[in-house]
Amino acid sequence: MPEQFLIKTNLGDITISLYDDTPLHRDNFVKLTGENYYDGIRFHRVIQNFMIQTGDPLSRFEEKRSLHGTGGPSTRIPAEIQHANKKGTLAAARDNNPQKASSGSQFYINHSDNSYLDGQYTVFGVVDAGMDVVEKIAAAKTDPNDNPITPIIIETIVPVAKP
Repeated sequence: MPEQFLIKTNLGDITISLYDDTPLHRDNFVKLTGENYYDGIRFHRVIQNFMIQTGDPLSRFEEKRSLHGTGGPSTRIPAEIQHANKKGTLAAARDNNPQKASSGSQFYINHSDNSYLDGQYTVFGVVDAGMDVVEKIAAAKTDPNDNPITPIIIETIVPVAKP
């Protein structure tokens, strides 16, 4: 059974499952959540009908707003590209690199079917519940850098207890 996590945000909760066939990305996410890495991090890039992105530790700081989207661990996760970028899936963000290796912490939730991204980014999970929260986040007013004007914050991400 895939691992499930609850992403608690200041706009509500999102429940996700991680795919077992992307173990490098799954294990990295599990490790980061176990370290409370995402606590206090904002959704720093929000584009309605495209995606909502988070995972940059610099986004905790309003005074570093111009750097939001540039932070995270220096490690990259090797690509595990096999799933489609369908609405409601989680994918790892990445910089431009020929190996298509993923960011060590940044990820996005597709707010639309983004098939033109297929084969480019590792999709490693799916939203099980809380798409209404994803919709709220996607509808946020943003600045010219697609950063929400009113911060949308991940309070914490915790594993969902198995029955």
